[in-house]
Amino acid sequence: MRIAIFSDTYDPDVNGVAKTLKRYTDYLKNQDVEYRIYVPANQQGTSDFPNVERFTSIPFLLYPECRIALPNLLHMKHSLDKFQPDLIHVATPFNLGLYGMYYGKKHEIPMVASYHTHFDQYLKYYHVPFLKQLLWRYMKWFHFPFDRVFVPSPSTKAALEEEELHQDIGIWGRGVEHQFYAPWKRSEAVRNRYNIQEKSILLYAGRLAPEKDIDTLLKTFQSLPENLKKDTHLLIVGDGPMYDRIFKEKLANVTLTGFLKGEALAEAYASSDAFLFPSSTETFGNVVLEALSSGLPVLGADAGGVKHLVDHGKNGFLSAPGDVTGFVSNTCRLLENKQLRAQMGDEARQSALSQSWEEIFSQLLVSFEQVRKWRIKRPA
Repeated sequence: MRIAIFSDTYDPDVNGVAKTLKRYTDYLKNQDVEYRIYVPANQQGTSDFPNVERFTSIPFLLYPECRIALPNLLHMKHSLDKFQPDLIHVATPFNLGLYGMYYGKKHEIPMVASYHTHFDQYLKYYHVPFLKQLLWRYMKWFHFPFDRVFVPSPSTKAALEEEELHQDIGIWGRGVEHQFYAPWKRSEAVRNRYNIQEKSILLYAGRLAPEKDIDTLLKTFQSLPENLKKDTHLLIVGDGPMYDRIFKEKLANVTLTGFLKGEALAEAYASSDAFLFPSSTETFGNVVLEALSSGLPVLGADAGGVKHLVDHGKNGFLSAPGDVTGFVSNTCRLLENKQLRAQMGDEARQSALSQSWEEIFSQLLVSFEQVRKWRIKRPA
């Protein structure tokens, strides 16, 4: 199988989609499956392998950390003609994805798409909710020619089926590196590095942007009972458009680390006591799975992909999206009860161990073979 992949983000970008696609292409390489991935140029000046092609890009208006490619169409055509893919995999509905879809249709190549982001839910956070209907019309038009659309979680599948996005929607789940994100990575170095003196550490990891419900995160911490708040430190790992605002507020017992990768990130997870993640817009929630694998009980929103990862009362607690009172109550339950935290931490680790990348990618390739052999016939 020769797979041509089109995406607007890829390693070394720091986000769930980029990390998933890097893990995916590593798996393809290990399985001797030929692939070529077409992605925007990044600002890190990374040297790529020959099967990674990058194109001039500009920042996306509402999401400056993400890049929109300005592809050289003649070059892409020449590259694809030479590669001769027998499956097109599109992971973006934007420029590169449009060309991938066009090329697949023109050459009658089996095509799959993977849906990663609830862009429609982002609109309200950027004060343009009136674009929702137009966005859905475009998304339906874009995905119509594909043989199958893959989503990360059952809730995402249900949401897209309700919108009648496509008639064949499959689930492509996510895994986690159990040996990397692990409880034994706990280290006093984290407390020393950030001068944390408080008894407990609440951790958030992810993009610092409105659609991640960062205001709920901060309000929850600020609303903790005073006696509990003074003994708790909020460690915020990540970057994004809200970083400067939070930094300027100079909140007591709050530390911003910026993006962390590798061992520094694994240690931050394992050295914390609970993971506070109020985002309600996740299609899956990679960071939640990383926290669970690290032995952290999760305080999450009862929405999106997160609700499929957190078993309420077992490996964490779920609160209604944006419900600060609920988040505060559940956070207090964890912080005030060390035995409960330990019990839920053990359950968190066990629940994460069932998520195997190997099995997930193996199932994905089986689905790809099905698409190739029994391609869905649609009217032109």
